[in-house]
Amino acid sequence: MQHPPFFSSFRYAANGIITALEQERNLRFHLCTGFYVILFSLFYEFTKAEYCVLVLAICGVMAMELVNSALERTVSNPEPARWLTAGVVKDMAAGAVLVFSMGAAVCGVILFWQPATLIKIGEWFFSRPLMLLLLVASCVVSWMFIFHPKWLFGRIKEKIQNKKGGSF
Repeated sequence: MQHPPFFSSFRYAANGIITALEQERNLRFHLCTGFYVILFSLFYEFTKAEYCVLVLAICGVMAMELVNSALERTVSNPEPARWLTAGVVKDMAAGAVLVFSMGAAVCGVILFWQPATLIKIGEWFFSRPLMLLLLVASCVVSWMFIFHPKWLFGRIKEKIQNKKGGSF
């Protein structure tokens, strides 16, 4: 059964996100950072509006990173006469990500800078060694995901190939 174009667009979007996660270190960094922002937000009594700000900031940074990556690929091999323009386009797209990320970071500081709660978080983890161990382990997994993605994506592709019995 063939999917109507509307639903196909979701598949194309998912393929784009998966490809970017495989190939773009900064997007993997932003995804992991967003995970930890949401995790640590559980220690705060944020309102729905404050959670909306967090989600919009996280998704906005990731969306900007996707647009930046798409523009970089679009202008990656210009004709010699267009090298300067291509470089400026890449720089501007990277600048847009930086501006949005800085704004998101400021929102994060405004929302999370509550010294009493920060101390409570530290006490909570240090009074629960297993949870502290899980936090440290998740940081190691995040590090591997960000800086050594073949460790994860290579294994996923291997499993898919083994199930299909062919190439990915």
